[in-house]
Amino acid sequence: MENIKSLNHVGSGLGIKNYITSKPPLLASPLAQLDLGDVKADGWIAGQLDLMSEGMTGRLGEISHFLGGDNGWLGGQSEGWEEQPYWLRGYYDLAFLTGKPRLVAEASRWIEAVFASADADGYFGPPAAKASKMANGDVVADLWPHMVMIDCLRSHYSRTGDKRVVPLLTRFFKWCLTLDDTAFVPPYNDKHGNWKVTIQTARSGDMLPHIYWLHSITGDGFLLDAAKRFYGHMHPAGEWLDRHIVNFTQRFRVFGNYYLQSGDAADLEKTEYWYDMHHRAWGQMPGGVFAADELVRDGKTDPRHGFESCGVGEYCKSFYILSAITGQPVYADRSEEILFNTFPATHDPWLKGVHYLTACNQVMLDSGSEHDFYNRYRQLDYTPFGIYRCCQHNVAMTWPGFVRNMWMAADGDGLAAWMYGPCRVDATVGDGVRVNIAEETCYPFETDIKFTVTPEKDVNFPLYLRVPSWAGATAAKLNGNVLSVNPGPILVLDRTWSPGDVLELCFDAKIESVAWPGQKNAASVRYGPLYYSLKIKENWLPLSGSRDWPEYSVYPASDWNYALDLADFGGNARVSSRKKPVGQPWTLEGAPIELTVRGRKLPDWKLEGWMAGVLPQSPAVTDSPAEDLTLVPMGCARLRISSFPTV
Repeated sequence: MENIKSLNHVGSGLGIKNYITSKPPLLASPLAQLDLGDVKADGWIAGQLDLMSEGMTGRLGEISHFLGGDNGWLGGQSEGWEEQPYWLRGYYDLAFLTGKPRLVAEASRWIEAVFASADADGYFGPPAAKASKMANGDVVADLWPHMVMIDCLRSHYSRTGDKRVVPLLTRFFKWCLTLDDTAFVPPYNDKHGNWKVTIQTARSGDMLPHIYWLHSITGDGFLLDAAKRFYGHMHPAGEWLDRHIVNFTQRFRVFGNYYLQSGDAADLEKTEYWYDMHHRAWGQMPGGVFAADELVRDGKTDPRHGFESCGVGEYCKSFYILSAITGQPVYADRSEEILFNTFPATHDPWLKGVHYLTACNQVMLDSGSEHDFYNRYRQLDYTPFGIYRCCQHNVAMTWPGFVRNMWMAADGDGLAAWMYGPCRVDATVGDGVRVNIAEETCYPFETDIKFTVTPEKDVNFPLYLRVPSWAGATAAKLNGNVLSVNPGPILVLDRTWSPGDVLELCFDAKIESVAWPGQKNAASVRYGPLYYSLKIKENWLPLSGSRDWPEYSVYPASDWNYALDLADFGGNARVSSRKKPVGQPWTLEGAPIELTVRGRKLPDWKLEGWMAGVLPQSPAVTDSPAEDLTLVPMGCARLRISSFPTV
């Protein structure tokens, strides 16, 4: 019987030579991103990309004035700030993941404009960002838009090997080093008179992955000086690393990123410290989120408080970077949790509109402004227009980023199945041999996966398989023969693979209640990678907009104020409906799986204005009789109660 070894994380120092990864004196990374196009989506994931292509992201140029021809990234004189690169880094990947000619042509037009924007001194990008005169007289370079746009250039290089990318970025970082401290990532200063300039101070660590990537190609020592300077100019942490949700989802990982250069394990520990502290203080709820309606606020930690849509993609991007640095599977677990449970509800089912905030307990998506949120304007209804302008553009990267990081190049010139779902990978392993692996699964709605391995010829390489943290025993077969599986978070099968080899995995999942002691003893229901919400009937009401670009509010058409009855939960909780995902699975009607649990109504838990009332303390008291409640995956529910009181 062939054995599968188990590891705590990927990495034993064998190295990766087929893909770009960190080069000495930086520490070695056990995982590396594959090239754009190496992973292609199938099944329900391909469906999301198709909806994106014909929805808001794929046609955003029709409705976003930020993408007009007068913007700075296309050579115009108007502002070219974050909106254009936010959108392009997702749109570019989407175009070449789907191969749709319309998208490919538009993505190529934008990339050519970026190259054309280069100045003789090394700067490239919008003229307005090169030297912005502030109210106090300072002249400042705004480098935040470049931190985003370089993602697009890296995608372009990974797909094409375009020889213009490396010299463009080399000259740019040399130019950055010529800036004096007044012009280079200045500290927060209310006298600047332009709040946009200060964004780069919180997010300057976003330049580190780009610099390390370029260093891995050129080996230029000055790049590490540039990385140290960007890191040193990042706004220092106080009691909280950052109260702004998007700042935090980017900033918490910068210390771990800098670990590649410092070699100090304390930097990795800082990243985990801030993540853990933030979630303990502001989280305690399902879906990988914490309560932050743009800002975290003292006393506002109830699951009715939302998570900004921008934060999902930024969190996942940070998790992917930390995955490569550490080889730790926890970052893949976190990515799946937030993508499968929180992200689908950020959009309407047609991916034509987005909203600003998504909450775990959210029973009304109205267009009003009277909510207990930090901002006082529309934040909950679905719209394709620029009311939520950052999210309108930035959500473009989220599904394409997931696809690109489902598989990763791994230590020993192998491959790692890092996040699961229907897809195909065609990558280089071993001594330069191409291998195709078809991954057939309905994950996350089911937990069995079939891999068909087809190398160009017999080739030896290690195949790493992440075991999700929720999984019980893992069963595996190779070519129909049962394998002996040692328990562990990473399984590795290091062998000679032949065309037609078939590996089958089945992760054991059970329905369980997950307690949140820091959230008034609330509970959530989890089955495999999915958390579940009460199935609340949805009444979709059109607002303004048009036939092509509708806007909607969503109101409840059934009761929502229920508590879980945990008496004999294991005996009562069951799968009550299951079907293969077809079409758009992230809807009430399309939900591939439903659960039945026991619950009791809490008549005193009522609306407070346009929001669910604050979560009652558990155990709650009620005279209501026990009922069967239908639950659906959180991602299928736009209206949801997923953090329950208990009786």
